[in-house]
Amino acid sequence: MPELVRDLRYAYFHGFRSSPSAKKGLHLRERLAAEGIDVLLPDLNQPDFARLSVGAMLAHLDRLHEREGRPAWRIVGSSLGGWLAARWAELHPERVDRLVLLCPAFDLAHRWPRMMASGDFDRWRREGEIETEDAAGQAVRLHFGFYEEASRESQWPEVSCPVTVVHGTRDETVPVESSRRWVASQPGARLIEVDDAHDLLASLDTIDRAVVDTFAD
Repeated sequence: MPELVRDLRYAYFHGFRSSPSAKKGLHLRERLAAEGIDVLLPDLNQPDFARLSVGAMLAHLDRLHEREGRPAWRIVGSSLGGWLAARWAELHPERVDRLVLLCPAFDLAHRWPRMMASGDFDRWRREGEIETEDAAGQAVRLHFGFYEEASRESQWPEVSCPVTVVHGTRDETVPVESSRRWVASQPGARLIEVDDAHDLLASLDTIDRAVVDTFAD
């Protein structure tokens, strides 16, 4: 791993129904601490999980960028956090130096209606809320505005920095085909496929190597 460089920051972006206490984020933070690198774990449940907002998430990252002195970022993003990292890099290419995306949740607009149980999506749209669990396993009424707002964002962000994607071939939440499609369209991207499910918890060693290779100077 490179030594910590001034004006360079590292971060882990957790996924949907997750938090800064996510297992992969804590693992990565411990792994890179051994290299003298501090990994920031921003809370992306903005303004809170029930009122989740992509705009609020992006604004939270903008404030973090300002607070940290406008550095360049090396980001590991998981699932929704992977898509968010790519979207932030698309909006601000000068801010993001390198990315590692773990089962990135591209194409939410088309994938979520197909992924939900029969009738649930229409009921969510009709009633404006649907019950789900947050990162702590507590029942929360998530507003439909989250889906509407996310659907208006770029579903397949274009990024200019080097990117490594790690994706499980047994992922039933975000099929690996989405990463195959996205990587094929990004000149600076490579895909590592692993025999794993969406959480990638059996592939931590592979993730470690991907982070080392991608972030090495």
